[in-house]
Amino acid sequence: MSPSQGDWAFRVLHKKAFAMDVFDKEKRHKVMSAIRSKDTKPELIVRKFLFRQGFRYRLFHSRLPGHPDLVMRKYRTCIFVNGCFWHGHDNCKAFKMPKTNTEFWQNKISRNKQRDKDDQQKLAQMGWHCITIWECQLKPAVRQQTLTALEYTLNAIFLQDHAMPAIITPDNKETAAITESGMETATIKPIAPKPYAALQEEDQDNQAAIAAEELSK
Repeated sequence: MSPSQGDWAFRVLHKKAFAMDVFDKEKRHKVMSAIRSKDTKPELIVRKFLFRQGFRYRLFHSRLPGHPDLVMRKYRTCIFVNGCFWHGHDNCKAFKMPKTNTEFWQNKISRNKQRDKDDQQKLAQMGWHCITIWECQLKPAVRQQTLTALEYTLNAIFLQDHAMPAIITPDNKETAAITESGMETATIKPIAPKPYAALQEEDQDNQAAIAAEELSK
C-alpha cells in the first residue's frame, strides 16, 4: 500500500470511528438521562436578562399546557427556552441526529416537536402569546441581539394588548359601535398572538425603513 493509500485508509477509519457511539446502550442512557431539563444555562441567561430589565415572571407553571419555562402574566406571554437537540431545531448546526439507535431518536424528537406545536396552539386558544427562544440563539455571537429582540417583543405585545379604543367620527359607520353612554367608539377585534420570529422580521423591516429614510434626507 502506497503512503497516499495509507493516509486515505486512515482518514476513512478515523471518520468511521467518530461516527460510532463511544458508549454502550446502558451508559448512553445514563448520560442522556443526566441532562438537566430545568434551570439550564440558556434558561438562566434569559431569566437574568429579563430580571435586570425589570420584567417579572413565574417559572414552570404547572397548570398551563407544556409547563412554559417562564410565564409573564402582565404580558399574557409564555416563553419556551428550547434545546436545539431535544426539540429538533430545523436547519440548525447544533441539531445532529445520533448515528446509533437513529429510529428511536427520530421518533422521540418528532413526538417532542408535535407536542410543542400542540401545546402552543392550546396556549394561543387560551389567549396567551408564545415566544420560543432556541439554544443556538443564545450563543455569545448573537446573544445580545436575541435578548434585545425579546425585550422589544414583550413591550410590543404589552402595547398591542393594552391599546386604548380609538374614538372615531360618526362618518365611519362600518367600525362604529354605540355604547350605552352614547359615545361612538371603534370596535376592537382580538389580535392573534404573533410568533417571536415574525415580530423579529417586523423589527428588522422597521429598522431598514428608518435607515432608508435617513439616507434619503
